[in-house]
Amino acid sequence: MKRLVILSVFVVLMLFWTIPCSAHFGVVLPSDDIVTQQDPKTIKVDFKFMHPMEDSYMELAKPKRVGVIFRGDKTKDLTSQIKSVKFHDGNQQKDFTYWSLEYKIKRPGDYIFFMEPQPYWEPAEDKFIIHYTKACVNALGMEEGWDARVNFPIEIVPLVRPYGLWTGNVFRGQVLLNGKPAPFIEVEVEYMNASAEKGKAVHPPADPFVTQVIKTDANGVFTYAMPKAGWWGFAALADAPWKLKHNNVEKDVEIGAVFWVHTVDMK
Repeated sequence: MKRLVILSVFVVLMLFWTIPCSAHFGVVLPSDDIVTQQDPKTIKVDFKFMHPMEDSYMELAKPKRVGVIFRGDKTKDLTSQIKSVKFHDGNQQKDFTYWSLEYKIKRPGDYIFFMEPQPYWEPAEDKFIIHYTKACVNALGMEEGWDARVNFPIEIVPLVRPYGLWTGNVFRGQVLLNGKPAPFIEVEVEYMNASAEKGKAVHPPADPFVTQVIKTDANGVFTYAMPKAGWWGFAALADAPWKLKHNNVEKDVEIGAVFWVHTVDMK
């Protein structure tokens, strides 16, 4: 009888005990996504690895490559310009590292900032994670180059101009895997809670509200309407066709294409 009671309690716990699943997001976060003639011409760009909705950080090793594409055809490597930033995550009571640079806008057009990180070992999932991440900054009124490709192994190409977006607008993008449309793969969507107005952070009522999950269609295209002002991250995920070794054992690699866009309330 005692064994039966213990077994029953165990079964009940297994049925009701859930472990929150936090999505990982590479982050490329410019201090301004639209630089006008009246704005300062030097912007700050941060490169992070985190859980955006929960405002929870992870350690980011120095990225393998950081750069910018100007007006769709001129690529500049900025890796040597990034500087490490130590940050205390109050939620975890731990210190983490992210990276940052200052970039001076000199000419009108669209600037796509991108990051290729070092592989991140995630013991909880027993695999490596590599998130190829982008964000676009428009400068001085010329709208040219916002859909340029970095030619990452997996990449989101925006089908909607990724700036000047009102709250409630939709963001559409095409996911390319090895340069070809990626049909029916998952795209995770998260709001960056730190970008909310003071006192208006989101408090999800249940775990599924933290990360929205959608899928691409047969042409690799996804659509999502953004219900709140601030920064939104879109991460298309796939398994890499290669493996990496951890402790001399080959492990799977998750590759993600991440794109960040900003929305503003219409007042």
